[in-house]
Amino acid sequence: MTDHATPTLDLDDFSDLIERPHGGLRRDAEERRARTGLPPESLGRLDELGEWLTAAQGRLPVNPVRQPRLIVFAGDHGVAALDVSARRAGTAHTLVRETLEGTSPAAILAGRLEVPVRVVDMALDCDPAELPADVTRHRVRRSSGRLDIEDSLTEEEAERAFRAGMAVADEEADAGTDLVVLGDLSVGGTTAAGTLIAALCGTDASVVTGRGGGEIDDLAWMRKCAAVRDGLRRARPVLGDQLELLAAVAGADLTAMTGFLLQSAVRRTPVVLDGVVSAACALVAQRVAFRAPDWWVAGHAGAEPAQEKALDRMALDPLLEQRIRIGGGTGALLALPLVQAAAELAARLPVSEDDADAKDGAEDGDGDGGAADSAALDVT
Repeated sequence: MTDHATPTLDLDDFSDLIERPHGGLRRDAEERRARTGLPPESLGRLDELGEWLTAAQGRLPVNPVRQPRLIVFAGDHGVAALDVSARRAGTAHTLVRETLEGTSPAAILAGRLEVPVRVVDMALDCDPAELPADVTRHRVRRSSGRLDIEDSLTEEEAERAFRAGMAVADEEADAGTDLVVLGDLSVGGTTAAGTLIAALCGTDASVVTGRGGGEIDDLAWMRKCAAVRDGLRRARPVLGDQLELLAAVAGADLTAMTGFLLQSAVRRTPVVLDGVVSAACALVAQRVAFRAPDWWVAGHAGAEPAQEKALDRMALDPLLEQRIRIGGGTGALLALPLVQAAAELAARLPVSEDDADAKDGAEDGDGDGGAADSAALDVT
């Protein structure tokens, strides 16, 4: 690594802090559903989602989802200088502006669904004065290094980015956010994501390399494959240290998203994943804490082959298949009404037995869960 300072963040702590959602209440939710009189499996995956939320909340019946939020991590990647993206290198700030102005697809959907949007700039290649201070306050650097020939981040920058993601997760949990829709905005981000997924799945570059959000041509795809291949040579020697791996090839935005996902699991905040970038970060997070994926659902199946590899490794089955290529949380937002509908049905469907209320309102009991809000790593 270019910076040999010893990190003070111990990722092994997450394995102890992250518990599975409340397994006992999930079983109780299944029994409660059986007492509604509806035929088994008649609601399809809505039953499964309702049970997942019941376990995540530690409540039976489940609370409806009332305070979801779209969290978007943004950054530029040095590898985009190789023309591996349909967008010009260093222009992710234009995507951020569209989101902030409410004109991007994700922003329009969020407005329609009445979901607040938060954008977190981790490494945009623009003057921070061009964006609101609340967007740029966690920025680690201006763009990330070129992953094919150099580390994306120093170890100190990687730890700062990771802690920033943790801090955002804590802020959202403290604010009462009950479900996060996770998105990303970047230029070159799918190249970094493909490199991470190929490294963690032991796959060749050509298997994971897609055409990004803008349908790049064959020559650009070949350049992208070469960049992922070269990034893999740098990633494989550091697979045993996930923070070092993120510093080598991920960039500040993906590193922050990984920290966010892990700390959200610590804080028992369920998350809807979006496309290949959030899937790559989730895969790294799974390597850190194997129970963490129990707190996430995959919103949709995108067009990037690397996403399918990552979701299969985590046993996450996408809720929708719309072949959406753009990021920003667009596909995950489309899945949000399904999750909300599942919660409403699980909460409000009447049950037939008089003793049905015996377990309703339970917040503790037997199972795999524990305290819902106390454990957290120090992000200061």
